[in-house]
Amino acid sequence: MRRLLLALCLLSLPAFAQDAGTLNPQPLPPLANPADPKLPAKQVFGRAMTPTEAQSRSIGFYSKGCQAGAQALPLDGESWKVMRVSRNRFWGQPETIAFLERFSKKAADAGIWPGILVGDISQPRGGPMLTGHASHQIGLDADIWLTPMPESLSRADRENMSAVDMVRPDGLGVSSAWSEKQAGIIAQAAEERDVSMIFVNAAIKKALCETHAGESWMTKVRPWWGHNYHFHVRLKCPAGNASCEGQNPPPPGDGCDKSLDWWFSDEVLHPKPAKPKKPAGPLTMAQLPAACREVAAEKP
Repeated sequence: MRRLLLALCLLSLPAFAQDAGTLNPQPLPPLANPADPKLPAKQVFGRAMTPTEAQSRSIGFYSKGCQAGAQALPLDGESWKVMRVSRNRFWGQPETIAFLERFSKKAADAGIWPGILVGDISQPRGGPMLTGHASHQIGLDADIWLTPMPESLSRADRENMSAVDMVRPDGLGVSSAWSEKQAGIIAQAAEERDVSMIFVNAAIKKALCETHAGESWMTKVRPWWGHNYHFHVRLKCPAGNASCEGQNPPPPGDGCDKSLDWWFSDEVLHPKPAKPKKPAGPLTMAQLPAACREVAAEKP
């Protein structure tokens, strides 16, 4: 089972998280038949530049769905700044936007950081993305850089600046860039009751276990591939949102038990080359919840 999990998850790494953006984004050519249910959903939702005007709701699961009535996180706030603006992935459900504003201010007021740098949330109508994530589809995921917010950022900085890698090259521990400040910002997010789970690199989880084992918020913080530069916050389905499929709760305990050891085994850190298999095709429009076809078809 673990080998199967390893193979599947290596296909869904957020490999493009640190890729530079552009100061001159170009629109994609229109699709000949955007209503074709056989179309890869990422081609349809990757072209949606605006949200729908429908009532806000998440539709489907985090890695197989879309969102209606999304809101944009303002590019600049007192305690946050949006990165990679050209990707147009700063859209989320109202609960997500409120969480980012509330949590970042709480962390700033606590003196942890002056503010956070926000990476990808979701596209204006959610759905699969042309590059990067397998999740972030229903407006309830957000990436937060493990680099504190500078006093000022130019537009070029937002597109080209890279976050700091918090993990040693051997993957066995955190780098010298890691500090209790990074631990503190993760804790501030995890303590929010709307948060379902937080994904971090296994080396970061290990470092947290060395200093925060047994603390209640640690239950939500779980190791996952990648996440050297940022942590991934996943919110619970909002109350009353019947079309949203929630995340299974994390296992009980703080996650600092022997299950963490597997992440530092040769199977994970030095996997043997897998026998080539025909890659699975991208999600099609027909494979998403039916309501997502309505979301995609709504005229701006």
